[in-house]
Order: sequence, then structure tokens, then C-alpha cells
Amino acid sequence: MRDIWVVDDDQSIRFVLEKALAREQFAVRSFANARDVLGALDDDEPQVLVSDIRMPGGSGLDLLAKVKEKHPGLPVIVMTAYSDLDSAVSAFQGGAFEYLAKPFDVPKAVELIRRAVEESLRESVAVERSTEAPEILGQAPAMQDVFRAIGRLSQSQVTVLVTGESGTGKELVARALHKHSPRANGPFVAINTAAIPKDLLESELFGHERGAFTGAQTMRRGRFEQAEGGTLFLDEIGDMPFDLQTRLLRVLSDGQFYRVGGHQPLKANVRVIAATHQNLEQRVRAGAFREDLFHRLNVIRLRLPPLRERREDIPVLARQFLAKSAKELGVEAKHLSDDAMAQLAAFDFPGNVRQLENLCHWLTVMAPAQVVQAKDLPPELRSPAEPASAIEAGTQVRAAPAPAATQAPLPAALPAVAGAGWLADLEREARALLDAGAPEVWDTLTRQFEARLIVTALGTTRGRRIEAAQKLGIGRNTITRKIQDLGLDD
Repeated sequence: MRDIWVVDDDQSIRFVLEKALAREQFAVRSFANARDVLGALDDDEPQVLVSDIRMPGGSGLDLLAKVKEKHPGLPVIVMTAYSDLDSAVSAFQGGAFEYLAKPFDVPKAVELIRRAVEESLRESVAVERSTEAPEILGQAPAMQDVFRAIGRLSQSQVTVLVTGESGTGKELVARALHKHSPRANGPFVAINTAAIPKDLLESELFGHERGAFTGAQTMRRGRFEQAEGGTLFLDEIGDMPFDLQTRLLRVLSDGQFYRVGGHQPLKANVRVIAATHQNLEQRVRAGAFREDLFHRLNVIRLRLPPLRERREDIPVLARQFLAKSAKELGVEAKHLSDDAMAQLAAFDFPGNVRQLENLCHWLTVMAPAQVVQAKDLPPELRSPAEPASAIEAGTQVRAAPAPAATQAPLPAALPAVAGAGWLADLEREARALLDAGAPEVWDTLTRQFEARLIVTALGTTRGRRIEAAQKLGIGRNTITRKIQDLGLDD
């Protein structure tokens, strides 16, 4: 192993670090200024470089930049007695391994240097090779089933319905289906039907003629026209408004459509791939989704497994996402220690692959060292006994909410409700559904709750919606929309 190089104009700092590192069996070479270090680098290279910032004859930050230019993989620990935000930011932007404020605790400094040594000795990870990463990663049996299905569909143009929880990668699968289909040379157009207001969605899908409505000053091609000869991906199809479902059904049935305000039929030479995280059969039973449209879309169904059902894929996905984040930020990729990887593999990831990707981005930015330890993980991923790192607990991954089991209990000061035994009934019903593995439990119970509230309020007002809305404390438009969505106006 090569020497540890210490650069500081303060002789006492050099002396203390030399003695402390010598006790740990590290060989140390000391320098009083940056100029001497640069000269020594022409003939030799340290295992780790520990450098002060403010020194006569050259700044430690300038030294950091020059060292990183010649030896990008060399861990550099920056020390300073002038600990301020600018110095810290500049150090990390320059690629420093860690930032050490003076006066420092000598045992902690030695431990930090030890971690830097371990990092410098670590072999490069396979994912950092220049070869292009696969479109979709997955070694788990459930993902292999998905790969086989994509392969079988490679010569087909049939409509496909992709289901799975949020964050499982449904759009990636849709893109793969398009890429490996006879329409691969055509465009791939994606639209999230839940993200566009109802009043605009029709125009987004089918386009509009000039003067079709206020503000329509020019003719506009919709997504069906934009996807001509290719694939149209309709994400979150379960949230499509009921009246637009009818128009979509007509396109799928007749192969033609009209722009908003138009009178000339247009041919739709488009393959449709739809996706949803909802239980469409349940939506059909509730009257929120057309049954005939469901059968049109449900020709071939692909279910994407949640990440908790493919835990063996977490290590390879994590390494890939860490390498991706490092490339985007222009920094060296970080690695997960064995205990940190075990911690990740044990976590349920309610936000699925998207949450894991966001976590890896967070670690790339916030983890204090190149090797991520279990204590460096965000609070929601650590076990209760796991100590927190120097990163404050307030900086957390925002990818998805924590699972219900880890959320704080509801406050005890909730107002009392007469006949509150219904809460116990609700708990029993929820528990029964959860134990049975029923899908979309939240959506099911919420719809039942809202429907019963509205029906009861309408009963007390003899069907007068505005008065019922006032009694419930909601707006007139809200109760009208809820009645339509819940199928209560039949």
C-alpha cells in the first residue's frame, strides 16, 4: 500500500496526524506547501491525500483541482480552520472525498482516512464499464416472464394493457414493446391521461380545428396524429374521464376519429398500449370505467411485479442508478457497502423502482463518502437501532411516502364522533381486505365512504345537490364531479 500524504503549513497538525496514523500502521509523508506536493506527484502517487485549504504558496482547492486532473480516482480529504459554506461547497464541487473542519477529533480523522484508504483500494464496479446498459434490468423470475412476453409480442401489433403499482416502470415496458415491434421505425408518443385536465384532454388526444373553442386560433394535431404509424402510450388509463372513454372506444373500434370541431374523419394507424396502477375490473364494477373499452384494451395483459417481489434485482438496479446519477452530475460513482446493500434489500420500497432511483440520486449527492454505509442511508431505510450519520434526518428521500407501518399514529385529539363504532367496523373491513391480498384497498374503501356520505346527504336534502354540498362542507362542483365519478346519477 502507498503512503498517506499530509499537506499543511502548520507543523503541529502534521506531527499529530503522523503519530496517529503511524499507530495504525500507516506510512505517512508530510509536506508544508502545495508546490512540493505537485512536484512529488510527478514521480509518485499517494494512497490518500489530506490537504489544508489555506497555505502559503498555493491554495488547497487549487491543489485539489490539479490532483483530480492527474489522478481522478485519488481520494482527497480537505482540512480547514476557516469552516464556512463556500469552502465546503468548493471542496465537494472539486471532487473532495470529505471535508474536515479544524479543530478535529484525531480518532475520527484517522477513521475517515481509513475509509478513504478502503475506497482507494476498492476495485472498480462492473456497471462503470463503458458498455451501454440494458433497456430494462431484471434477473428475478417475475421479470424474466415479462421479458419473454415482450419477445413473444415482438412480431405483433396487438393492443397491450400494462398493469402494476406506481413506479414499477410501465412506460419502460411500453417503449420496449414499441422498439421490438414492426412499428419500431414509427414514433412513440406517450401521454399521461391523469395529468391533463379533462377539458384539455380531448384536444390533446384528437387535436382541434381552428375556432373549435375559445383560444383555438390555429389547427392542432393531437397525439393520435402525432403517433401515426407508431405507438401511442396511454398512461394511467383508469383515470380517463368517462365521456372520453367513449371516444377512445370508437377509435379502437372504427380506426378513425374526428378533431374537436372537425367534420372530416381521420384514419388512426396507431398501436395503442395502455397502462394503469388501478384495478380496472373493480373500476368497471363501480361504474367508473366502460366495460366494452376494458375488453378492447385487455387483449394482452402484462403485469409488472413490485420491487418487493423481485428483491434479487435491487443490487444490480442500485449500482446502475448510482452510476447513472454520477454520470449526470459529473462525479465519481458511489458504492454501497455490504451492510447498506442488505438494508436496501430488506426494505419494501412502496415507491418501487422509481423510489430506488431517487434514493440513489440522493446518496450520490448527500452521502459523505464514496462507500455508502448503512448509517448513511436516509432515516426511513434504517432500522430503529441504526445510528444516524452526520447528515441530518430532515434530509430525506422524497420519492414516495413511507409505508403505513412506519408512519406516525394519528393524533389522539381528533374530535369525538357520535356512534364512532363505525371506525372499528372500518378497521375490520380494511384488515380483511389486506389479509386477503385484495388490490387497491385504499381506492375501494375511499369510494365506498364517499358514496355513502353523498347518498346520505342527498337523502336528508331530498336530492338537492347544492344544499347537500353545503351540509358536507364541499363545493357544488365537487359534489357534481363526485356523483359522476362514483356512478351515483344513474
